Formats: sequence, C-alpha cells, structure tokens
Amino acid sequence: MALKYLELAMTDAVHRTQTQYYGRTVDIPGAPERDPLGQDEAEFIAERDSFYLGSISETGWPYIQHRGGPKGFLRVVNETTLAFADYKGNRQLLTTGNVSVNDRVALFLMDYPNRARLKILGHARVEDARAHPELVAQLADPKMQSVVERLVFIDVVSFDWNCPKYITPRYSIEEVEELAAPLRARIAELESELRAARAG
Repeated sequence: MALKYLELAMTDAVHRTQTQYYGRTVDIPGAPERDPLGQDEAEFIAERDSFYLGSISETGWPYIQHRGGPKGFLRVVNETTLAFADYKGNRQLLTTGNVSVNDRVALFLMDYPNRARLKILGHARVEDARAHPELVAQLADPKMQSVVERLVFIDVVSFDWNCPKYITPRYSIEEVEELAAPLRARIAELESELRAARAG
C-alpha cells in the first residue's frame, strides 16, 4: 500500500472515528512526499476504457464525473503524471471550473471482470488545446470524431489498491465476445462433425 495515500486520507476526524468504533487507530509510518506509479499501475491504467474523476466545488460540494474512451485514453506520461484529451461535450465544464479554484482530484479506476480497483490522488491542471496543438496530437485518439477543447494533466501524489470484496463482476460486450469465442468455435466444430456423420 502506498503510504502517502494513507497519510492524506487518515485525518484527525478519521482517527477519532476509528477509535470510536474499534478502540484504536491505524498507525501510519513515515510517508514519502509522493508515491510514484509503478509498472503494475501503468499497465492497469493502460487497459482501462473509463474512470471516475472527483473534484471539489467552491461551495465545498464534491462532484464525480465519468470519463470514457478507447483503452489507454488516460495516458501515463511518466511515473508522476497522467494526461487525457478533453473533448467537446455538454458545455457544463463542472470539473474544469472546480479545478480552477481547487486542483485536488481523485481518480477511481475499475476492472470489474477481475474485481480490481485503483484509486489515485493528485493535482489537476487544464490547458486550452488551441494553445498546444503538439500535445493534442500526442493525446487525442484518431478514432474519436469530437473536437479536443482541453488537455488535462494530473500530477500524481499517491495511489491505493483496494481489495476485491463487494466488487460485482461486470463484462463489456468486447469481453463477453472474447470469453464466448472458444465456445462458439467448439459449437461450430461439433455441428460440422454432426453434419458429416449424417451425410455418411
């Protein structure tokens, strides 16, 4: 477990609540300034086609946004930086507005079939895509038809992997097709054998 994540999450109020319910608190050894992403985290992120992004408004209310795209649209630039292209959408710009006054964000990435989840804390920065055409070329997916309006960069502070408990497995159409392919191949083989037997 990345220690910086726990240090940031375990506030005084959390410690008091732990004591109230369990009679003790979770001790946290000295944490580094940040926990860089490793190979496991980079590979996990590269396989995701969606994630949830949490930010805080000026009034203190949290806002959670779902982001989706082709696998790997959330890019691992380096061990402490993530980035993605922000396409033209409903023009609400809630997350963009929030991070302009409070850049703290939380990312929640799910792998439902394998019952795994990765949480990331960081600081977000939004850049106007018109000012950085060279970065748009790097981050935009050529298959996407929408216009890239912004580029979002996340300075990763820490991360945490959760246990699989209570994660209900869910599968995309692509994943179901992949799992069903051997069964379909076997069915086709048996049907071919049956036709041959009947013909003989």
